[in-house]
Amino acid sequence: MSATPATSTPASGARHAAAERVVRVARREGIEDLALKVVAGERLSREDGARLYRADLHAVGELANYARERLHGDRAYFNVNQHVNYTNICNKLCRFCAFQRLPNQAGAYWMTPEQVEAKIRAQLASPVTEVHMVAGIHPKLDYQYYLDILKAAKRARPSIHVKAFTMVELDQIAKKAKKPLEEVLPELVAAGLGSCPGGGAEVFADRVHQESYHLKISGDEWLATARKVHQAGLKSNCTMLHGHIETIEERVDHLDRLRLLQDETRGFQTYIPLSFHPENTEMADIPGPSALDELRELAVGRLMLDNIPHIKAYWILMDVPVAQAALAYGADDVDGTVVEEKIYHEAGATTPQEVAREELVRWIRDAGRVPIERDTLYQVVWSDDPSEATLGAAAPLSG
Repeated sequence: MSATPATSTPASGARHAAAERVVRVARREGIEDLALKVVAGERLSREDGARLYRADLHAVGELANYARERLHGDRAYFNVNQHVNYTNICNKLCRFCAFQRLPNQAGAYWMTPEQVEAKIRAQLASPVTEVHMVAGIHPKLDYQYYLDILKAAKRARPSIHVKAFTMVELDQIAKKAKKPLEEVLPELVAAGLGSCPGGGAEVFADRVHQESYHLKISGDEWLATARKVHQAGLKSNCTMLHGHIETIEERVDHLDRLRLLQDETRGFQTYIPLSFHPENTEMADIPGPSALDELRELAVGRLMLDNIPHIKAYWILMDVPVAQAALAYGADDVDGTVVEEKIYHEAGATTPQEVAREELVRWIRDAGRVPIERDTLYQVVWSDDPSEATLGAAAPLSG
């Protein structure tokens, strides 16, 4: 690479120096060609993705951090949110899941709309901007129930953004409504739906689907549902459950199919790699991913998903120090304050079920990043950086 021109700005000079550094590190580890592609803004191929999974982790991390800082600089995003898992009754019987219960099984529950409203009202003293509502597939809940819990959330806190219903849940909701999802989505939006989470994708490969969650919608069906969500004007996240029986090639296939849909719809906001937690599941004999595996998954996601703005290190799934390290391995978001997450704690997650906003800010600062409190759609609510918007003066984020 050539020397920095004398006319370059300090920012462009720093970017050029960073590019030279990552290419130099990549050269040492045999992936210089991949680094040159990333620096040039060229898309990595599936074959490139497979090489990233097998290359030196720290070289891959350096490259992912370059891509992350090109998009977001030192910013690290979080929000003040709460989770409402409205039922754990589920008929999908996924082998990796510890959350699901059968209707008469000990611990089975479903919340009434009034209980959902009470959960949200209980947090009115906290500056929550988002409620994240996902749950099992309870076959006896009717269509009106889903409309009612959305209305309950908005009744409890009219200003709240309701991020609800995975693609799997939306498939069930449309079946209960007995009409196409294209007709259902506007009714859900009218009841209060603001955006959709990214869960339920697992791994798109048919082999993994058949072996681990064959009663759930297929990868093709998940993508088709997400397409309809985006066409309806809703944003969503996307995920991959990693660290169980999937191969590297199946992971790369999953990432490639996500970015192809994103090319088409531009509807995905954030990619979240979800670590498999084996405890209390039918797959408890599988050890699950290590902290280094989690960092690699985030880094590869950042490099392969060149058209998805944000990569989230979901702190609830990993130790806080791993989430902090992830901010140097491609991640630019750590999720939020959460409040009473159930799904991953049933599978053995040992992280807290909620944290104070001040703790999230401290974690991000300690990781050497600039905390940016956002809302669900990445409007700035508060920032440590005086050049950003401050509380009460939201402004859009780039990317």
